[in-house]
Amino acid sequence: MSLVGWLRGAAALPHWARIAAEGALAPWLESGPLEIVQGVVEGERGVLLAVRWELRGWELPGGNVDPGESDAEALRREIVEEVGVVVEVGPLVGTYVRAGFRAHTARVYRCRVVAGTPGPSDEALEIGWFPADAPPEGLLPWCRQPLRDAAAGGPPVRREEHQGVAEILETMRVDLAARARG
Repeated sequence: MSLVGWLRGAAALPHWARIAAEGALAPWLESGPLEIVQGVVEGERGVLLAVRWELRGWELPGGNVDPGESDAEALRREIVEEVGVVVEVGPLVGTYVRAGFRAHTARVYRCRVVAGTPGPSDEALEIGWFPADAPPEGLLPWCRQPLRDAAAGGPPVRREEHQGVAEILETMRVDLAARARG
């Protein structure tokens, strides 16, 4: 890795420290279990993925469900904020109950773009379309199974997952590689 790559990697340390602190303290600071929604946004060119600023890996767009919001409302809001498109929220792909680091429940839905052109935002540094059955090398670990489930079709799944040391190290590897590329 070049000197510039190492310096970019060092710049990730404050982000990792914040994420580690949030993950470690979340059980004591949050009023209830974290619930998020994510979209497998499908189009003619494949599945829409985004790279967010805090962890530089490809992931499904989505985010937190605010109090009083339905999953569909939250997902539409989050996708507009992240990638700039309005989506129609379709069927549930699955519910992913994740224990370990930053425990949460993610509900993942199929979506399709109904308005707008996807592009980077304050939350997403980069967006891209990828074949559903051939995601990019830099896909973050927790997005792999939902993409496989969406590609397989079928009824909604419920999966219990654990985010441990292996997933943390893989996420760090993906993030560092992306930062080194610039």
